Amino acid sequence: MKLQKLMWIAWPAFLVAGLLEMLVFAMVDPQDLHWFGQPLDLSRQGIYTLAFFVFWGVTMLSSALTTLLALSPFELNACPLSASDRPEGCPKQDGCS
Repeated sequence: MKLQKLMWIAWPAFLVAGLLEMLVFAMVDPQDLHWFGQPLDLSRQGIYTLAFFVFWGVTMLSSALTTLLALSPFELNACPLSASDRPEGCPKQDGCS
C-alpha cells in the first residue's frame, strides 16, 4: 500500500515536472540565468537537469500534501500497534485497530 501511495505522489509529479521544464525553457535561455548576480557555471544540459529535479521535488511535495489531506481521520489516527503490543494506559481500546 505504501508503494502505491508513493507512486500516487511520484508519477504525477514527474509528469508535471516535465511539462514545467518544457514551458519554462521554451521562454528562458539557461545561459541567461543568474544566481545572486553571478552567472551559473553549469552547461545548458546541467541547468535543464537541475531545474527538472527542483520542479519534480516541488511537485512531489504538492502531491504528498494532497495524499496526506485525502486520508480519513480513522486512517490518520489509527494506532500502528496491535492490541497486545500497546503499552499500559494506551487510550486505544482493545477492539480498535
